[in-house]
Amino acid sequence: MDGTWSALVSYWQVTKPRTWFLLTFTGFCSAIVGFGMHGKSVDWCVVTLATLAIAFGSAGANAITCYIDRDIDALMDRTKMRPLPSGRIRPAEKALYLGLGLSALGLSTSIMLNPLCFGLMVFGLLDNILVYSKWLKRRNPINIIAGGFSGGAPAMIGYSAATTENIALGLLIAALVVLWIPTHIWSLALRYKEDYARVRVPMLPVVVPERAAIRCIASTSVLMVVFSILPALMGIFRGIYAATASVFGIGILALNFSLVIRPDPKKTWLVFKTSSPYLAVLFTSMVLDVYFPVHL
Repeated sequence: MDGTWSALVSYWQVTKPRTWFLLTFTGFCSAIVGFGMHGKSVDWCVVTLATLAIAFGSAGANAITCYIDRDIDALMDRTKMRPLPSGRIRPAEKALYLGLGLSALGLSTSIMLNPLCFGLMVFGLLDNILVYSKWLKRRNPINIIAGGFSGGAPAMIGYSAATTENIALGLLIAALVVLWIPTHIWSLALRYKEDYARVRVPMLPVVVPERAAIRCIASTSVLMVVFSILPALMGIFRGIYAATASVFGIGILALNFSLVIRPDPKKTWLVFKTSSPYLAVLFTSMVLDVYFPVHL
């Protein structure tokens, strides 16, 4: 029984649940916002189906990329205890089959929503697995920028599951995630730059001086925060979202610029650790704003 439980835990871990939890949450919130922004009652069957599709697709992509990266993961201190490099899943192809199966479930579930959701699922999987992990990750510092578009796909899938009207709004919501990704990933890469340098993965903090990398992270955080406030300035969202985006945005900027003034590994780690809650709070405030409008 212990062996079965240990195996289940390993297969669960190879999907990187913390990653797909957050992406699935953005899709879940976007679906609810999509219904609310167009005066529709929330269809919980559609929301559930969209959430499952995103969870399957995101988890599947993560399992496949863990398989692709198993050689470098074994050499990095941060990742060497993952299920594949530690040998807890053998042979490694089992993780690949799990990823392919989950991805297939994501595709088959998304096509039950509408063709646009299916197309977005295909795009997200291809961008994350092929463009980012297989092609650019080990070759070019723009890896996370080009691969970051897949991070916006779950939010877009959720919105498109609810409505295909005013797709520009869905793109705006998804763009928030795309702009969030560089700050999130580069701060992690800065904290573990020796790891990435050891395996010759050209993340930005590896190929430029530390201070230049920190300035880039701070610059992308400014772009992210400014963009996050745009929906409020445009009148799309109102009081709750505007207040949340402003307060938490100021906090994120203060943290980033304190890192610029005085670089410190603890601050770098704090930037990374606060980035995920920031995104989750932002999407939660969208839902609250749509259903509990407050005019400032």
